Amino acid sequence: MRGFFGKAVTAAAILAMTTSLARATDVEVLHWWTSGGEAAALNVLKDMLKGEGIGWVDMPVAGGGGEAAMTTLKARVNAGDPPTAVQMLGFDIQDWAEQGALGNLDDVAAKEGWDKVIPQAIQRFAKYDGHWVAAPVNLHSTNWVWINKAALDKTGLAAPTTWDELVAVLDKMKADGITPIAHGGQPWQDATMFDSLVLAEGVDFYKKAFVDLDPAALGGSQMAEAFNRLIKLSSYLDANFSNRDWNLASAMVIKGDAGMQFMGDWAKGEFLKAGQKPGTDFVCIRFPGTQGAVAFNSDEFAMFKVGDDKKAAQEAMASAIESPKFQSAFNVVKGSVPARTDVPDTAFDDCGKKGIADLAEANAKGTLVGSMAQGHAAPAAIKNAEYDIVTGAMNGKYKDGAEAAKALADAIAAAK
Repeated sequence: MRGFFGKAVTAAAILAMTTSLARATDVEVLHWWTSGGEAAALNVLKDMLKGEGIGWVDMPVAGGGGEAAMTTLKARVNAGDPPTAVQMLGFDIQDWAEQGALGNLDDVAAKEGWDKVIPQAIQRFAKYDGHWVAAPVNLHSTNWVWINKAALDKTGLAAPTTWDELVAVLDKMKADGITPIAHGGQPWQDATMFDSLVLAEGVDFYKKAFVDLDPAALGGSQMAEAFNRLIKLSSYLDANFSNRDWNLASAMVIKGDAGMQFMGDWAKGEFLKAGQKPGTDFVCIRFPGTQGAVAFNSDEFAMFKVGDDKKAAQEAMASAIESPKFQSAFNVVKGSVPARTDVPDTAFDDCGKKGIADLAEANAKGTLVGSMAQGHAAPAAIKNAEYDIVTGAMNGKYKDGAEAAKALADAIAAAK
């Protein structure tokens, strides 16, 4: 007990020292961008703020889904010492705003015309009760497939556009002696794969199931089919997939140890960091059956209530984030697309150009949907219930998709 107390006191002292070093012209930022590609992208923002005389006090908390970062945030807020800004997703922003913990960015948003250039689907989470409380950094989408081009070429098959074609490519990769699918067995990664499988059943079905939480959709035959396909995909994983971080799964594809990865477009940052080029070293496609639709999440920096002495630096950070210059430079590196619709695609590679075009199409057609896996379809309690069932299905808990679908409907009914 004494050892624990000593460690706790030491941690508290370090935390106090860190926060006391922050000046009024600094921004203290809590985030989970710790992989190589993510850290490189974040440096774009740090450098921009440095150019304006604003210092950056870094609070990185590793963990691709952000769960660990949210735990750290709760401790900081409960101690009465919130950071200036926190990387946050979807309904988490709304939850903190509802608690009255977030600041107000209306002045800078009005001055710079955010309402006109940021899609309504993103504003749904960046605003609370009509007021801007967060600055959207980007728009990521989850329904991507990243394929090692040499491995695909070796199969003699084209990039898959249908489920049957996908299975054929995976079978051939397996016969060629490599792991067909690189995956990390963490709940949020399992759910990211499942996002695409449900979206492949149709946008209307996806909305009924994950947004409307319709019991018939959650427990019906289409959901059962999505689970059957998830169980099928789990047969193409290597034996060591459990608890592997997502960027390590990306590295398997980059090195040619695995054929493909089903992951959001943040994975592209890892390929670029490794010096790879789209079309030459890797191939990016929409998950078969989801072409024309985009399941999205938006990384945003939620701005917490701070004293007047820090508000100017906070607003400068928000302004820098929404500048077209930053939106282009950051997202080129990160693998995502701009949160603004008026940023040209000139600096983006072929995958980035495709992402921007896909977003414009989905935004116009009404096929832009919030990602369940990334907390943009339903609140955290619902998302966590979905995680439990999806991960159970990935690990053989249910005899078939129908049993998993019934379990999903029951779990969400209990979580409502």
